Amino acid sequence: MTRLTLATTGLAFIAGYVDTVCFVALFGLFTAHVTGNFVLIGAELANPGHGVLLKFLAFPAFIAGIALARMLVLLATARGYRSSTPLLVLQALLLLASGASGWCAAPFTSTETAAAIATGLFAAAAMGVQNAAGRLVWHTLSPTTVMTGNVTQLVLDVVDWLRGAADDALRQRIGKFFWPIVGFGAGAVVGGLAVLQVSMLALLLPLAILALLAVSGSLDVDCEKPVG
Repeated sequence: MTRLTLATTGLAFIAGYVDTVCFVALFGLFTAHVTGNFVLIGAELANPGHGVLLKFLAFPAFIAGIALARMLVLLATARGYRSSTPLLVLQALLLLASGASGWCAAPFTSTETAAAIATGLFAAAAMGVQNAAGRLVWHTLSPTTVMTGNVTQLVLDVVDWLRGAADDALRQRIGKFFWPIVGFGAGAVVGGLAVLQVSMLALLLPLAILALLAVSGSLDVDCEKPVG
């Protein structure tokens, strides 16, 4: 496994981990797969439980994270810098704010307190940054936040491989999509266990991974493209 594959798998681990931590701690809030909240909003309206305010607000917070990432990439490009490390730092700062808010208020009894809302919105914004980075900078890598497309492509490629139609490009693509799926699944499992043990302090782990990725420069590869 190459350093770049490890880095991509690490990002996928973060997405699955943060999504699960916030889903468990904040009564079913999606932060990485934020459009899933639309289904939960409909379910809450049909069967009222813990309210829908945070799920409504998560979408604009996610959009804000995307917008921040876009502006950061534009700024870095204008100054002749690579964007990977600044994006990782921005995501880490947003997750740090989420974890700090959550640590002060956990365990949550409602999603409608100021601390709960801040925790969810900072986490959603952080995952918005990661989603945007995949489009703006790491566009040659497989997606790291939503696995549906990865699973679809992996199954298609495995079917072709099993029927004897594999070439080197297909074998490489299988690895490209397989490891992020593994990383996301592992992140979801570990995140679920961690939040039960240490509550929102669980967000220290993805912060450590982001710091390691930033320091190692694993994502500072020639996969950035000009921002249009």
